[in-house]
Amino acid sequence: MEISAEPLIYLAIFASVYLCIGAIYMLVFGQSIKLNNRVNRRLSLLEKGATKDTVMAQLRKEMSQHDGAKSIPLYSLIAEKAQKANLAFTPGMLIGIMGLLTVVSFGMLSVFTSANTAMTAVLSVVFGVGSVYMWVGKAAKKRLGMMEEQLPDAIELIVRSLRVGHPLNSAIGIVAKEVADPLGTEMGFIADEAAYGRDVSEALRSLAERTGLQDMRFLAVAVAIQQKSGGNLAEILEGLSRVVRARFKLFRKVKAITAEARWSGIFLSSFPILALVAINVMKPDYYEDVIDTPYFIPAAAVVVIFLLVNIVYMRMMVNIKV
Repeated sequence: MEISAEPLIYLAIFASVYLCIGAIYMLVFGQSIKLNNRVNRRLSLLEKGATKDTVMAQLRKEMSQHDGAKSIPLYSLIAEKAQKANLAFTPGMLIGIMGLLTVVSFGMLSVFTSANTAMTAVLSVVFGVGSVYMWVGKAAKKRLGMMEEQLPDAIELIVRSLRVGHPLNSAIGIVAKEVADPLGTEMGFIADEAAYGRDVSEALRSLAERTGLQDMRFLAVAVAIQQKSGGNLAEILEGLSRVVRARFKLFRKVKAITAEARWSGIFLSSFPILALVAINVMKPDYYEDVIDTPYFIPAAAVVVIFLLVNIVYMRMMVNIKV
């Protein structure tokens, strides 16, 4: 039996290119941009001797740099995800990394595979752009998930601060000192803006729009309503904390209940692709007798369509909104 390792080489090259992005990120920015640091990034910058104005300017630039680059044709694919991930990479750096990884992929594909030049060029672009897109999407999902998990505790800390007599601005400042990243830096930025006169509800609404988190919108609306109509903000936020925590708990329960269906969908969607790779590895000439027939391409197209339909429907079945 003739064994071809070329499909595995393609997967190995893509995995290598993907891992290079995280290595470059850590090499350029170090541990200061790592999520869930015990000392959040804003406090770390202040401890290094930077003034509050300098830190605010740097954080504001990082928060808005991706939003202003959505008009760039290629970068528009990842601009929204990069903004939610709050990447320290600038848009130019990310585009440069795409180009660098495309060149690296072309070199690796040229050395380790036997594909022709046109196919190598196409795969290089797919690997370079696709790996950055996947990495940014994963970073955004991880950061937003951590913020959702931190939010109930942060609201409870605000409630306790309000009950001992602190104003809302000071309560948010306490959260900024006690909570780790990513929420700690965001709350610290809001506290700094409030100290310079910006309305807290407006700053919270801006954060909710930037992250797209529903629970953060609830917090912004609760604070805005209390400012306009009055009432006991501590009691309002305590009720909101219970709702957010219960919603998060329900989400986890739904995720556990649908785990079997999700893994079944992953298996059913990936098995045909894995089977195709295995066939090409173990017997590269398996389709040699039928590949030149007029029905091979239409049959392959039908299989691909059914596979895509299966992926979409399995995704719809397990994507339960909470």
